[in-house]
Amino acid sequence: MMQSLRDHRDQLPEPARSNSIESLAATRNDGKKHLLLAASGSVATIKLPVIIKALAKYGETLSIRVVLTESATHFLGGQSDEQPTVDSLSELPNVDAVYRDHDEWGPQPWRRGARANLLVVAPLSANTLAKVVNGMSDNLLTSVIRAWDTDSSTDMKKKLIVVAPAMNSAMWRHPITAKQIRVLTDDWGVKEEAVCDNGDSLSITGWFKVVTPISKTLACGDTGDG
Repeated sequence: MMQSLRDHRDQLPEPARSNSIESLAATRNDGKKHLLLAASGSVATIKLPVIIKALAKYGETLSIRVVLTESATHFLGGQSDEQPTVDSLSELPNVDAVYRDHDEWGPQPWRRGARANLLVVAPLSANTLAKVVNGMSDNLLTSVIRAWDTDSSTDMKKKLIVVAPAMNSAMWRHPITAKQIRVLTDDWGVKEEAVCDNGDSLSITGWFKVVTPISKTLACGDTGDG
């Protein structure tokens, strides 16, 4: 029976093996920082390789696990030389797994959120922003955010969520967006920041940090924030 279980484990796809009990136990003492890097449905998703390659300088001290919404995968079809594919993300430095919605339930239930030191959502689309603020958990990413240990009572250490909104300028300037961003910054945002030498957060209230957009020419051709 045990041999059968081992054979089954060996046949699992990479996300399932990376989410196995053995893998979870190994991460406790591997000496690495564990980053969940997520992307939602914005054209800025094509910049994921740029972000990941910029983190390559941390070498083997960093483990990156990518979480994609289904809308994000629409921008990862390799439609042009600039656009990566979902499969190509796994080949980038320090990327140990790439997760999509179907990886939440089987064959190994999702456990990775508890092992992450930090969640970065870049890009955060207008749609996912609205879901987060309203407490929705209808995909893997929003479920991870909804189940985040906001008061350190489960994981016994403060862990932050950093989001980088990316959307059309008109959407960014919309009063609804402004209201939703205020929830992240004023109600749930980091109020006091201190970081230990090892990178762990210390004496921080709140758990969200928002990286606001810069002014540039957008994919739609408009120039503005977004």
